[in-house]
This record gives sequence, structure tokens and C-alpha cells, in this order.
Amino acid sequence: MDPCAFVRLTVDQLLLKLPSVPRPNSGAGVHPSTSPCFCTLHLQDCHSSSSSLSRTAPLPLACASGGGGAAVAHAGPVVLSLDAEAVRRLSARPAELVVAVHAGQTGSTCGMSAARALGRVRVAVDVARAAAGETVVARDGWVDVGKPASSSSGSARAQIHMVVRAEADPRYVFQFGGEPECGPVVYQVPGGGAGGGQRQPVFTCRFSAGRRVTRTRSLTPQSSMTRSTSRRLRSWLSALHGDGRDAQARREQRKGWTVTIHDLSGSPVAAASMVTPFVPSPGSGRVSRANPGTWLILQATGAGPSSWKPWARLEAWRERGPVDALGYRLELVFDSGPTECAVPIAESSISTKRGGQFVIDPATFHEAAAAGAAWPFAGGFVMGSTVEGEGRASRPTVQVGVQHVTCMGDVAVFVALSAAVDLCMDACKLFSQRLRKELCQDQDE
Repeated sequence: MDPCAFVRLTVDQLLLKLPSVPRPNSGAGVHPSTSPCFCTLHLQDCHSSSSSLSRTAPLPLACASGGGGAAVAHAGPVVLSLDAEAVRRLSARPAELVVAVHAGQTGSTCGMSAARALGRVRVAVDVARAAAGETVVARDGWVDVGKPASSSSGSARAQIHMVVRAEADPRYVFQFGGEPECGPVVYQVPGGGAGGGQRQPVFTCRFSAGRRVTRTRSLTPQSSMTRSTSRRLRSWLSALHGDGRDAQARREQRKGWTVTIHDLSGSPVAAASMVTPFVPSPGSGRVSRANPGTWLILQATGAGPSSWKPWARLEAWRERGPVDALGYRLELVFDSGPTECAVPIAESSISTKRGGQFVIDPATFHEAAAAGAAWPFAGGFVMGSTVEGEGRASRPTVQVGVQHVTCMGDVAVFVALSAAVDLCMDACKLFSQRLRKELCQDQDE
């Protein structure tokens, strides 16, 4: 397989040091020594409007005003990923990382920013050297930010500490030829989709709603005329009983889904099976975090056509808050004799309106380090997959780190996981909304 040339830009050990600033007598305004601070990081690329090249991160203070005490810890690393197309563009000219430092809360109130800008730092990054396989340290240490705090403080300025590192991060890229529930072909994309060659088919994807098998068997002895009469009777009863029967039918729709990934010979190599149905929590029309739906990601063992072993467990729910989001949690599953061991490797949320990206990456999953759990993968970035928002046609693009692939079976489990995450966006829709017909295959049986 032909990997794509990605570059990983990591900004680590972020820390802010503020000079002593006299407080205003009125007590009004933002005083940086007592306000939370943060920074925005943006890799300048005039050809890209993608938010993947921008991040916001908190800035711990190295010392309080007049105190001199050191911060207990640096901020977690911030990672920007450059795909093959961005690497080609930025290798032809100097790339610049802009770090803007702010004091105050993130966000805005009544359309006005609640934070005050303290200054900017620009760091030149040699993307071409990183793409060639060299680890490039663009900055390591303290840098002055903005202007002196006041005339009485002489040349004292705020300072930010950072380690900016760029390194090659080759990945295999795959794309579904259509929505996972429509049984598409999965292609490998040479060059990351930037004209590096023709897409090559590598897998086929088959979706089953699960309930069709049971109902078809129960209807097998019946004639087509009987089935037609039965459908009309169900339609009449639905109209007679109103929305109650329809609501119950919608509850039954979100269970038993299965996605099976086949190689080009037709042999199943991975699967995702919905083992816990997606049902609304009592008194609401949404899947709650307290009672999430669950998928089991399975890998073929090769011992037979129906021989599987569990690889991971995916839980999903609909987050409450000012912005609706799909919440998820992924655990690797290990069979350790009579007990099962599960190691969390990803937990986050994706906007149900805009969509986003599902990612397995130790740099973005700080909970594992906080819990003291050993990261089960060797190396950095593991896998990423695009997820579209509700109501949008979805053709997930899957990226897998080269160091995590030894055979096509390794890729297949990530493809199955990507399909399951994509289908979670449908499974976690509000129960007042209807599912698309592709997800309700058995309703006309």
C-alpha cells in the first residue's frame, strides 16, 4: 500500500509568565494575573479554510503576580495535522505558526470577545524538512509576547514557553464510496486525495438492520397476498392508535444494526455489531449518557467464516447543552481469562450540526495519562475518521497511522469502527425524527 505524506506539528509545554502589573484603582477590566489565559494557534495557509489548522488551548501561569511560584504543570500538547495537499503547498514556501495570547475567558458575550489580547508570537516551520523524515524543532524556550506591561515596569514583558516540533506522520487514507448503510465499496486513496493516483478498491461494506432476518422467517410460509394484507392492516392499526404505535416502532428501529467489512475475495474480515440498542431515556426523546447505545467492533480470526474476536467497544449518546453533540467513548477489549479487560482510548464529542472528526490519538486523549493507564499502541496518531452532521450525505474518509498496520485485517477494523461512528449520528437522532429508509430495511417486509 502507498502511504500519504502527512506532517504532524506538535506544540508542547505551553506556559505563560506574566510581569507584575499594577491593578487599576477602579477594579474594572481584565487583569491578566487573576484571569484565566489561553492562546489560539493557527498555521498560516492561504489556500485552506479548514479549522484543522487552528486550535485553542489553555495557558497555565508560570507565576502569579508578585508571587514567583511555578506552575504545577504545563498545558497538554496541541497537535495540528497537515495532510498531503497542505504538505505540498507549505513545502514550497516558508510556513508560519501564529500563536496569539489572550487574558480572560474564551468565547464572546453579545458578540463581543470577553478576552483581551496580550500579543502574538510567530514561529517559522520548515515543513519540507519534516516531510523528508527529519524531526524539526522550530522553537524551544521562552519568547516575549507583546509590548511591556507598563512604563514603570521597564522592559518587562509577558513571556510564553513552548516547544514547537514538526515531524513526518505517514498515514494510509481510505474513503467510503457512499454512505455505510448503502453497501459501498471502500477505496484506498493514494496521495491523500490530492492527485497522487487512482483510487483502488480494497473492501466492500454490507449493512444489515438485523430485524429483517427474524421477520422474514416468520413470514416465509405466507403468500405475497397475505403479506400485502398484513401491511395494509398494520397501516390501518397505526392510523387508529395514533402516534403511540408509531413512536414504539421508532424505538424498535435502532437496534440490531450490523456492518460487515469484506475483502475483495468476499471473505469477512471485520464487523461492527450494535449489541446495546439506542433507546430514549425516560421522559425524553434522546439517548442519554447514562444509558448509551453500544457497538462491538469485531475482528475475524481466520479460523472459519463466522469466527470472530472482540477488538473494541464503542458507546455513543446525545450530549445535552447549548449545542447538540454526539458524545462517544471507545475502549479496547482484551480477553484475559475469566475476566474482560477494557482500556479507554478515546472520548469526546462531535457537533450534530457541523460534524467533525473522530480521532484516536494519545495527544488528544489526556484522560488516559491522568488515570495512569498505559497507552496500548506504539507510536502517536492511530486513526481518524470524518463524520458529517445530521441530514448530510456521508462518505467517511479514514486515516490510519502506518505504524499500526501490518496487514489489511488491521485496516479493516478501523474501517468497521469508522462505519459504526458514522451510523451513531443516525442512531442518536432525536426520537421525534424519522430515520432514513436505508436504516429501516425491514419495515416493508
